[in-house]
Amino acid sequence: MNAATLNAANTMMRSARRQAPWLVALLLVMIAACPAAARADDTPAPAAPDSGEGADLAKPPTWQIPSHDEVERTLQAWLERSGLPAERRQAALAFWGERGADPAFDRLDVVMGAVAEADPRCLPVLAVVPSTPGVPPVTAAALPAWVVEEATDGFERGVVRLWLGRELVRQERFDDGLVVLAGLEPEAVVDPASLLFHTAACQHWLLRADDCIASLDRLLERSAEIPVRYERVARLLRADMTGLEEESLDHIARRMRDITRRLGQGRAGPVTRQVQDGVIDSLDKLIAAIEEKQNQQSGGGGAPGSGNSGNGKPMDDSRIAGGQGAGEVTRRDLGEGEGWGNLPPHEREQALQQIGREFPAHYREAIEQYFKRLAAGESTP
Repeated sequence: MNAATLNAANTMMRSARRQAPWLVALLLVMIAACPAAARADDTPAPAAPDSGEGADLAKPPTWQIPSHDEVERTLQAWLERSGLPAERRQAALAFWGERGADPAFDRLDVVMGAVAEADPRCLPVLAVVPSTPGVPPVTAAALPAWVVEEATDGFERGVVRLWLGRELVRQERFDDGLVVLAGLEPEAVVDPASLLFHTAACQHWLLRADDCIASLDRLLERSAEIPVRYERVARLLRADMTGLEEESLDHIARRMRDITRRLGQGRAGPVTRQVQDGVIDSLDKLIAAIEEKQNQQSGGGGAPGSGNSGNGKPMDDSRIAGGQGAGEVTRRDLGEGEGWGNLPPHEREQALQQIGREFPAHYREAIEQYFKRLAAGESTP
């Protein structure tokens, strides 16, 4: 990730804190899909100087980032005990030797490529990447049977599962990715930062707040050593999960977004229906709570059957009011009958224009007919 891209990402992250939670998910997918090339500027974040009483009490990190030499020794040891043909082992070492030390290549991609050079069973796993960018496949993401077998070497199992889990996250298949990554430990994989970050990404999307925060906290134990993109997005995700309130409108909207994702991938099975039912139940509860609050605010104050509810509002429904008056009104002296309604033409026109501005057109027509009947000496109803 070059400097311009990193600066743009930082700006978007700051904006995401202030504006929309969905922007967090967008940044998450962008970071996960970041290509392996052009990573020269993706250096670890600078270490912050420790200060204060808490610095001496800080817990040591629970995991380590293996060096290039350590990964190479682990790969060589696996090849020696694998029993694979010598030419395949040599091809794997050559693949690693050409790319392993080059920062332009992603370490996990290089190790997975080397393993595939040695063991052709990995080639179908590589085919999970969609041929069209942005269009995830609909096929099941089940691990091949040989990956989960005890007879398969633990090193190869860890590489295949970590690589496949990361690719599933890039395809926004977070539930599949979480299943594939489950059970892997940072000390047993070649890229523990990638494991923790993508596990947290799945948990964030699936709204498993406690698990997500735990994964992010563990990732940030080495915040000064992990790639900058991981460190900054991890802090953003943690703040987002900490501020999310269950059963809130935001929480419901995120589950609805997850339903859209599932249906877009052709998944309308029991899990999706369960999420849909949960959304409906949450909406019902939210609506009921709003109605109860409104009833409490508008209740009391008005007599039964009166023309208002006691808070200055008109009646919600049209009905006969329960007033107790005699129904009489004070008579007004309107003068002699002959002159009533006989306005001069210009005053009459002003009145009609005023009516035309403030009331619908049919009011003007009715009043014009009224004046015509008066002028003709007709009796009015």
